Amino acid sequence: MGNFSSAIKPAHTDFIQKQKMFFVATAPLSGEGHINLSPKGLDSFRVLSQERVAYIDVTGSGNETSAHILENGRITFMFCAFDGPPNILRLYGKGYTVLPGDAQWEELSGHFEIPVAVRQIIVADIHKVQTSCGYSVPLYEHVGERDHAYKWAAKKGEEGIEQYKQDKNRVSMDGLPTAIGQQ
Repeated sequence: MGNFSSAIKPAHTDFIQKQKMFFVATAPLSGEGHINLSPKGLDSFRVLSQERVAYIDVTGSGNETSAHILENGRITFMFCAFDGPPNILRLYGKGYTVLPGDAQWEELSGHFEIPVAVRQIIVADIHKVQTSCGYSVPLYEHVGERDHAYKWAAKKGEEGIEQYKQDKNRVSMDGLPTAIGQQ
């Protein structure tokens, strides 16, 4: 059985900072919509306080996370130890999207190196933290980051990325609006 706390402790932050990858999960309120579970990397996650986290989100083929948290706020992050001692850490919270130009953008973007393909920053206020054993998670060796997103963005250019966001990131696969669709 896992251990729970109501805030991110220093040991949790240390563990998070060592991970090369995390997962983010969201779902619409309706039982009809699709659950979203996305892997993330690229040194994109930050612990802002004991109750708040954020990650820089690059432009992708869908924008389910933004749509789901716009609808209901629910978000879960999961970090797994793929090397070293086994451990799984989950952060449960209420999230929201911050877009370039929003009032919070300047403050939050300073925590990240901003890639050309930046789409938004996802912020979450955390109300529960869970750790569990992770005994069944396999061991992997990290050999580096993929550069495909950077190459794709360079090829598209800023105008091409903006057009792609307008074409592909304004609504979820279930037709829910995203923060980009609310601009």
